Order: sequence, then C-alpha cells, then structure tokens
Amino acid sequence: MTRVLVVDDEPQIVRALVINLKARRYEVDAAPDGATALDMAVNRHPDVVILDLGLPDMDGVDVIRGLRGWTRIPILVLSARHTSDEKVEALDAGADDYVTKPFGMDELLARLRAAVRRAEPVGGSTEDELVVVDTEAFTVDLAAKKVHRDGKDVRLTPTEWHLLEVLVRNCGRLVSQKQLLQEVWGPSYGTETNYLRVYMAQLRRKLENDPAHPKHFVTEPGMGYRFER
Repeated sequence: MTRVLVVDDEPQIVRALVINLKARRYEVDAAPDGATALDMAVNRHPDVVILDLGLPDMDGVDVIRGLRGWTRIPILVLSARHTSDEKVEALDAGADDYVTKPFGMDELLARLRAAVRRAEPVGGSTEDELVVVDTEAFTVDLAAKKVHRDGKDVRLTPTEWHLLEVLVRNCGRLVSQKQLLQEVWGPSYGTETNYLRVYMAQLRRKLENDPAHPKHFVTEPGMGYRFER
C-alpha cells in the first residue's frame, strides 16, 4: 500500500484527506507542523507527501528543502498561496506539483496518483537500460536514473527526471508540448504549458553551461522542445 504523509495544521482538511485517502486504500500519517513532518518522514518512510506551506512553526518551503536534502519522494503542495512567484519558489525548492486551496478532492487525488506514478521505476528493454548519453556539460545514465556534472551527481526531482528522460529518449526529435505534458503529468494534461516553462527553466539552470542561451534543451516556439547533444 502507498503511504501518504499529510502535513497541515487545519484539522478539517486533515480529516477530509485522511477519510478520502483511507477509503482508497492508502496508508496515511498526519503531521500538524513542519518539525513533526520531518521527523515522521524519517521514521515512517512515506511514498508521497501532501504539504501545506502555511505551517505554525516553519514555512512549508523549508520543509521541502529539508526533505530534498535526503529524499526524492514526491511532494504535492496544497496551499492557499496562489501567486506565480510563490508557486515557483515551492517548485524550485523541490516540490513536484502545486494545488491551491480551495481544491477539488478528485483533482487532488488524480494529481497524487500521477505524482506516485512518476516516482515509480520506468521499465524498458535491455537496450534501453544500457543507454548512457554524454554531452559536453553533463552525462545522463538512464539505467541508474542519474545525471552527472563536473564529477558530481545532480539532484533532480522526480518530475525533472521524468521530463529529462522523455527528452533524452527522443534525442534530436521535437517533442510536442502536449506529448510532454501527457507523458510526464498524465493523460488529462495537455494545455498547462506553464508547467513546462517552469520545469524546463529548472533543468537548464541545473544542467546547461549557459541557461540563458541553452544548447541542449532547445525550445521550438509554439510547438515543443528538443534535446540536442
């Protein structure tokens, strides 16, 4: 069973989430503040975290950073903060998705399922598992699900990795915005191009020598993206 850690100080929201998640056969732990959440993450080993940003003891973004210091489990932000800057800050810190309050339970659960799916190992043929792609700036090891740059591992979120993997496996070919959204976020997505802009900017910042003038992650305006060695 998938274990979910719910981090929120609003009892009504926690109660609603626990009831709905348990009804769908998830195991659920709940934490009312950031310190408890970080402790429970270490001791309970959740598969995914649902995190409010407005916690009583610390900012939720600091919780994200604390988790990302040692784990890549999916983090789904559930917050009343709705400005683009606040969303980008959470995504840059390592969140995988962002849902604003008030929210629809069905949409939240669909995004939760998508986040868990993206974190699962991607199967492939023996030929696929042996693929290592080298560029002048970094190396992508598809089998080990790792990226190396300057002799060190580059930490990517599950969503960043999935996006990179789709592009690398289609090296040299244009991948449409709709295809990327559906492959990475799920079949119900297709028009949320702002997701792509945010995550492509993150990949470029982590992997390109000159993120402002990308060489490997090329935008085809209005169409999609292309990975070039």
